[in-house]
Amino acid sequence: MSSRIFQSVIVQLKETTARTLGVVDNEGNVIASSELSLMGSHLADAAELIPMSGEKTTVYNGKTFKAVNGSDQNLEYAVFVEGVDDIAASFCGMVTVAVSGAKAYYEEKYDKSALVKNIITENILPGDIYVHAKELHFVADVPRVVFFIRQLNRADVSALEVLRRLFPEKQRDFVISINETDIAVVKEVPASIEGKDTYKMAASMEQAISDELKIKTVIGISTTAHHLRELATRYKEAQTAIDVGKVFDTEKSIINYESLGIGRLIYQLPTTMCEMFLNEVFKKNPIDSLDEETLGIITEFFENNLNISETSRKLFVHRNTLVYRLGKIKKLTGLDLREFDQAIVFKVALMVKKYLDSQKAARREH
Repeated sequence: MSSRIFQSVIVQLKETTARTLGVVDNEGNVIASSELSLMGSHLADAAELIPMSGEKTTVYNGKTFKAVNGSDQNLEYAVFVEGVDDIAASFCGMVTVAVSGAKAYYEEKYDKSALVKNIITENILPGDIYVHAKELHFVADVPRVVFFIRQLNRADVSALEVLRRLFPEKQRDFVISINETDIAVVKEVPASIEGKDTYKMAASMEQAISDELKIKTVIGISTTAHHLRELATRYKEAQTAIDVGKVFDTEKSIINYESLGIGRLIYQLPTTMCEMFLNEVFKKNPIDSLDEETLGIITEFFENNLNISETSRKLFVHRNTLVYRLGKIKKLTGLDLREFDQAIVFKVALMVKKYLDSQKAARREH
């Protein structure tokens, strides 16, 4: 926090009273004052007395003090006014309001966390990112990963503090509230970071929230941003990871954008194009004509890398029985799943169908 902001407020208020007034930091050092000779001086035990005062004023050494608390309710700054009478107490309260307002304005405009939130939500012009980063002495080109945490069964504001305790480096790691259910974590990482490392970080977040608040979460992980201006794109990646995972990886609670594969491409396609694709692939019969048992066989066949022997073993059926069923699927759909190219088409078609079903469900919900 720049002392110039506080000094500007104090100078303006100086015109309304003949009494000396000012601001001290959490160590009792005067960082702003209407009496310039006090600047930089130390007011003895004031820093120990002020936190005990709560919302009330504290009298010390001929002066009245009132705390200006930070978000964590620890003393950051305090206002003082010369005198110990009711007028001093009243004026001290007025000065505190003015200083608090200036502090809030400064933090909104210049705080690193506020800057990061403005970047990821695209609430700042790209050209201004560098300017504000320079003002804040913010290193712009270090690797960072964005985690998007969504609370599922219920939402609790305490999740924000749980994550902040997990990442206490407030100048390098940023835990940002997006809305009632969603939180973004922008984490500075080593240049050599790998997917398994970011997964462990996400797992620790999931575990902490679950242990302390009994809340289920789903977490999306972005690729690495190498500059502040890339954070908005990485934030969208983390969101996309959750959205795509909700369709194609419903059992996963942690989804890495890098591992989305073809599901990411399908998710970005217009539904009309997806419907055209299904009609072209399944010319004989629509995919809906396949019953659950048949779909289960197909899924198991894909999961076993088109290996007939392994699939038959997993399904507890004879190899010839499986070959017969695959032949029936070919007659029904026109696609031979034993042929690699045709199997790929069928696999993509199943994913497209899953995506279309999710879109229809979403429209019904709205």
